[in-house]
Amino acid sequence: MTWQDIVLSVGSWIFIAALVPSLLSKDKPPIATSLSTGSVLLVYTVVYVSLHLWLSTASTGILALAWLALGAQKYRAKNHAEAV
Repeated sequence: MTWQDIVLSVGSWIFIAALVPSLLSKDKPPIATSLSTGSVLLVYTVVYVSLHLWLSTASTGILALAWLALGAQKYRAKNHAEAV
């Protein structure tokens, strides 16, 4: 484990904690923002795997899933609002 792996993973955990209120709130970021951010973070996850930065891989993967979950929540809310 390198110091870079620790720094990158701590940063991701801070971002994950910052997203928790959005995941639990009715207000969500735009779908395009959520999906693009989640997609880029998935690419970063693959890069971290290739560099054997395992803590960063795990934390960035979870962060990517959180952003993709926000996109899914916004999509479901939008479709529910249109159906009503």
